[in-house]
Amino acid sequence: MAAESVPVRCPACRRDHTYTAPTYPCPCGAPLCLPVLRGGHPVEVRYRSWDESWVRLRCSGCGRTDEWPRPELGCSCGALIRLPVDDGAAGEPGPLHSPGGSAPAPAGTVPPPTTSRPPFRPVTIRTGRDALTAAAQYLKWLGFADVRLAGDRSANGIDLRGRGLVAQVDPSTQPTAVRDVECLWLNCANEDALGAFFSLAGYSQEGRLRADQLGVPLFVMDLTGTPQPVNPAADALIQSGPAEPGTA
Repeated sequence: MAAESVPVRCPACRRDHTYTAPTYPCPCGAPLCLPVLRGGHPVEVRYRSWDESWVRLRCSGCGRTDEWPRPELGCSCGALIRLPVDDGAAGEPGPLHSPGGSAPAPAGTVPPPTTSRPPFRPVTIRTGRDALTAAAQYLKWLGFADVRLAGDRSANGIDLRGRGLVAQVDPSTQPTAVRDVECLWLNCANEDALGAFFSLAGYSQEGRLRADQLGVPLFVMDLTGTPQPVNPAADALIQSGPAEPGTA
């Protein structure tokens, strides 16, 4: 069954979006499409609960039931939106086709913004450590070298370091606050490095506005481990990658 695009209105800012549910590969090999409930009411995720972030679906090809991340969408206003799903529906096996007739990217990949990058393969997030791993993998995909866990997080809040890069990851259930955004910006200024912030629950309105003022790239991640840019600085970072050529 093909993944359908559905209209989504952000409950926080009322912006309209078009959302296409991700497709996951069942262990039997059949593609399983998350059944987004057309006409349902999306909600803003203010406090993330791990139990509420997963949905159990049955593959109609083999009958296997597994847990999959509920569909979520990051709005440009900084809100993280969770879409309603038909929990009783089963994924249907079969070939996938995009509206234009060409095959989409394989399940679990994100089309690269430029032809020089291979498809990004996300890391499914089930724990806070998975969120760090997903962000690190994404930064490596963008071309940053030597991305690793920082050993001094308790001192300055930095979670990841790379060559000319510092990054912070917020896996909490509350929107990231303005203070955390400012902390990352100060670390970037002190170390003359590029920065990136990754959040699972989105950002407070104050944090989003402050990031735009300071030029801090903000990303939101859903539980598939796929970061999405939510401000112009993040879009620019995706296009530019590392500041210096040859650091990938």
